[in-house]
Amino acid sequence: MKAHKRHLRLFPIFFLALHLCVPSAHSQEYQIGVGDVLSISVFEEEDLSLKEVRVNGAGAISLPLIGEIKARGLTSRQLEELITHLLLDGYLVKPKVTVAILHYRMFYVHGQVKKPGGYPYVEGLTVQKAIALAGGFTERASESKIQLVQEGKSKDKSEMVNISSAVDPGDVIIVGESLF
Repeated sequence: MKAHKRHLRLFPIFFLALHLCVPSAHSQEYQIGVGDVLSISVFEEEDLSLKEVRVNGAGAISLPLIGEIKARGLTSRQLEELITHLLLDGYLVKPKVTVAILHYRMFYVHGQVKKPGGYPYVEGLTVQKAIALAGGFTERASESKIQLVQEGKSKDKSEMVNISSAVDPGDVIIVGESLF
């Protein structure tokens, strides 16, 4: 009987670990990264809620009672589940946690644009919109030589894209130079 109860207590931890490690059918969902600003709300627990918390360089956030937890690579829903599980462990009976992304991390535009640099990400961003934010093409720019380096990948893993391609937070757009 004791072994059975122990397995029942371990099941939620096993299920949570399995859920966080196995890619879901929604693997295209936005993954939290360094520099994102989150809002974490614990229903009817004002002291445990955070209006704004930035994901630090280690990919973690710090929460009241719980301490530091890794957020990088998780979706909002996965982070909600993780925080809920941690609050269930001796703090709250039935916590209801909501995680929202207030501000996305920056994306970057380099090369033949008038104002290269980092810019705040907005949903629905395309290469064309990103280049417009960077002041547009220079006279030497080649509209057919645009590379996109996705966050976490090296430049040699970049891909050539067109102006209607989607841009994600943390991506780097490199506009090449035309020969003429």
